[in-house]
Amino acid sequence: MTSEILSAINILTQPLGAAEASAQTSQQEALHAALGANRSVLLEQLRSDGSLQRAARLRDEAKGEADWYGGETDDVTWSFVQECLLLLLALTRHLTEELKLFQEAPPPSGSLRTPEMAPPLPPDVLSVSQQKTVGAALQFVVSLGVCPYLSAGVGVPLGRRSAFGAVVEKLIQRETSPPAGRRLLTTTRVLLQVAELATLATMVFSRHLGDVMAALCQLGYEPHREDRRPLSTEECRWCKEALRNLLGKVYQPIVVKELLVLQGGPKQSGPAGSSRAALGSAPAWLRRLCGQLLSERLMQPSGVQAVVRAVLEGGTGGDSDWRKCDAVARILAACPQQSASADGYFRLVCPQILDLLHFRDKLTAQQFQRVATRAALSMVQERPAFAQQYLLAPLLAPLHRCITASAEEHLHVAVEELDLTRCVEDVYKIWVVGNSPSPTLLAALQDVLPVIFTLFCFTKQSVSHLRAPCQEILLWFLKLSETSAALSLLRQLSGLRERRNDVAAAFHFTAGGDGGVRLVCRQTCSDEDEELYKKLSGEQWRLECLVQLLAQLTDSDLAGDFFLDLLQELTGWAAALDEELKDEEEVDVAAMTLLEVEQQLLGGAERRAEKLTLLQALAVMVESLEQEQLLRKTSQVVDFMVSLLQRACVGLDGAPGVGNPVESQTLSMGMGLVATLLSAPQISAQDYSCMSKLLRPLEALSQQHPDVVVQELASNLRAVIATHGACRPESLADAARCRGNPGETTENSKAKSEGRSQQTPAGRFPQRPSPPSSSGDPDPSNKPLSDWLLEACDPDVPTRAVALRVVTRMVQRRHPEAVQAQQKVLTLFLENLEHEDSFVYLSAIQGLAVLADSYPGQILERLLQDFQRGPSLPSSKQERSLETRLKVGEVLMRASRAMGELAPHLGRPLLSVFLQGTRDPDQSVRASSLSNLGELCQRLDYSLGPLAQELSSCLTALIKTEREAEVRRATVHVIAQLLRGLSDKTTQVLSDVLLDLYRALKLVVRSDPDPAAVLHAQLALEELDHVMRRFVFPEQKLEKKIVVLP
Repeated sequence: MTSEILSAINILTQPLGAAEASAQTSQQEALHAALGANRSVLLEQLRSDGSLQRAARLRDEAKGEADWYGGETDDVTWSFVQECLLLLLALTRHLTEELKLFQEAPPPSGSLRTPEMAPPLPPDVLSVSQQKTVGAALQFVVSLGVCPYLSAGVGVPLGRRSAFGAVVEKLIQRETSPPAGRRLLTTTRVLLQVAELATLATMVFSRHLGDVMAALCQLGYEPHREDRRPLSTEECRWCKEALRNLLGKVYQPIVVKELLVLQGGPKQSGPAGSSRAALGSAPAWLRRLCGQLLSERLMQPSGVQAVVRAVLEGGTGGDSDWRKCDAVARILAACPQQSASADGYFRLVCPQILDLLHFRDKLTAQQFQRVATRAALSMVQERPAFAQQYLLAPLLAPLHRCITASAEEHLHVAVEELDLTRCVEDVYKIWVVGNSPSPTLLAALQDVLPVIFTLFCFTKQSVSHLRAPCQEILLWFLKLSETSAALSLLRQLSGLRERRNDVAAAFHFTAGGDGGVRLVCRQTCSDEDEELYKKLSGEQWRLECLVQLLAQLTDSDLAGDFFLDLLQELTGWAAALDEELKDEEEVDVAAMTLLEVEQQLLGGAERRAEKLTLLQALAVMVESLEQEQLLRKTSQVVDFMVSLLQRACVGLDGAPGVGNPVESQTLSMGMGLVATLLSAPQISAQDYSCMSKLLRPLEALSQQHPDVVVQELASNLRAVIATHGACRPESLADAARCRGNPGETTENSKAKSEGRSQQTPAGRFPQRPSPPSSSGDPDPSNKPLSDWLLEACDPDVPTRAVALRVVTRMVQRRHPEAVQAQQKVLTLFLENLEHEDSFVYLSAIQGLAVLADSYPGQILERLLQDFQRGPSLPSSKQERSLETRLKVGEVLMRASRAMGELAPHLGRPLLSVFLQGTRDPDQSVRASSLSNLGELCQRLDYSLGPLAQELSSCLTALIKTEREAEVRRATVHVIAQLLRGLSDKTTQVLSDVLLDLYRALKLVVRSDPDPAAVLHAQLALEELDHVMRRFVFPEQKLEKKIVVLP
């Protein structure tokens, strides 16, 4: 039956044959003739063809029930449309009955059905060719029965769709009966009846949804005069209800897209060829209706997502898509006129905007996040009150819960990992990626920054994907906020100000299961000492994390401003110290109550704690930050000097005398810094104006300081600054450097000053004195070797270290005295090897390495003996024997590196001792032996061949049996060094043991619990892979060979 109805539809819609078409006829006449001819052929075959009897019967039943059917008319197009509608109704009725019988039929018995069989197809499933036939009939119905009867501006006209549409428009006869409004209503009703079947509904709405919506809008909402209304009130109400039902059933992004098309382009459209002009200008009533319907779509659940998808679906992520994102964001941020209240609109839309931030699909997420970010920023800028209430407050709610959490409400977990992760990521997307600072955004973020900083400190102690976004959020605020707000935040985070809006005291962060963080209730600790240690170490860690953040602000002056702020506060405390001491002396404890005494003591303790925190913050900043970052500008250097000089001026009014020598040296260094600044080749007037802040403290120092040299230097500096360099005393630079060595004569000070001025560029800060280097050691020819040997035993560490380096240079240059006193020098180096100071024993290690390189025969034997059995000197301390052996191992490593091509000759004794050291009871000695073994094996080349089996057995046994991870790492590292040193010679030297080494490395990769050992093994396998690739696939070289034939 289905095929018979479709055959009838095919007869009606088939193209006109070539024999029936005449070349002289126009397209309009040919179409008119074809429609009439096809209808006549259909009616004839329905009467005469027996195969179409059932189709004719269903058509007649549909015609009998259709009150709209008008019979024969003069309008060929409308007669054709009526036949199409009758056949579509017949098909719909037949498929509906068949589907009902299919659903009521019992399932096939189990004996007739096998697991491989596909389920039976329902009868409403159409083949591709059948769908094509039904689609052609629907296209004729819409083109001839809907579009021609739409008013101007309603929908897209047929003439702008195709050339065929223009022909159809000229073919329609609007004056004949029935009227255009009745025809449009009839066609729309039948299409909606056909769409009640799911199979046909897909075909109708996927291709003709816009035309059906346009027809319903016109039939239900187009205004008419009372005497010219084409439809009754009941029919208009039915059309409105049908439109509402249709908009509720169809996929919402498609509905939104069609409504945007119906709404049309701007009232003053662009040029005729533009895309915006193609939409035309819709009537005012239709624009209002579409705006109302779009607002309803927007404010319903998931309405924001539907609008965004309607505009952005099918995009490629190009520039046009970004412009679309910004346009949609502006639409979302503006409250529509149809909304009852702005409060209700933002209450419904803001949660949906936040949901747009959580998509995972890459392209969709990128576009949705762009829309959400721009919409949020627009709302914050245009409607800050609503944005704060409905957007920012829900977004920051997990962070606020971290502040307000209580143990009574949250017994275990206060904030889940997913909530905290989403919150931090959303903050990063809107604040950092959006990068549009406003007072509302900065204020909202500042309230939760202490929690984000605590979270950042926690993530710095472990691996978490929240570390990077937390760091970026903190840096964003510090860069873009006002300097006063940033400094206030830094003081709070560093502990110099009372903590506010931080994590609740009874809770702390713990690691989550998915790499995130969650907030849980803190377990009480009974050990007070441990609790105090955790508190102090936590505060120290927070300071270090804060300074690491400041180190990231390379292009900002914030670090220097914060440093100067702390120094200024330190100066204020120094000025108030005397008054506090006087107040404490004047306090009469006997006349006070216990409560007052307790308050007095607690107040003093709090002040001391604040001072300690300040000093700790200053110490961490000075140790961790580069001086170029602390004081980037001349103004900051001047402010630093003002703070330094003001502290020096404190207490000058008291009794004269010699102050703290450290403070005196610091003051001299600072005044030397000012002198260096003033000695620059060019100083601008702005710099002199900035330095005018120094005039008052310099005047006080020049008049009241007890040191005459400081007074003179302060007076000279003040004269240079006050005259803008016109008055420049000649002794300015000498006086600035004379404070470093007050006992020296003026001539020596001047000579040293000239020497240093040649090394230090003008305008740079004086650097810390570096330890003596080889380039700066005294000339050995000035003293005999005996004097240097005596100084090498001096208790002063710098003197001893310099002497050891001089003796090392004499051995390296083969000085005659050093050659004769070889044993004395060896004993001296061995004695200093046991010194506690690294400056001394590192110099001794360097000396022994040079001695072993110069006289390997005698020295290496002694060193090997000490490495194997411990120190052999009578004065050696047995309790430091292990440490001394490790230092000797360092000497042997340096000696192995210095052997070069002599390693095969000199390395045999070392190789034997190192192999024996791998069985030492102490793990450190075993690791040291393996490290030295790796350095030596890199240089043995082919001479390693006879020892390959022994070396392989040792290494594979250690990998399989060694319990200490440190030793296993060293073992795997030996194999890596061995492969790296032999390179292309590996397959020749290690041919017998290469498979064993490969299996040992694979065993480490598969089963070793130590990640460092696994990493070393992977690197060794990569090296082996490169070797084997070069062996199997050697590099092709194009070269010519000349062979002389006999």
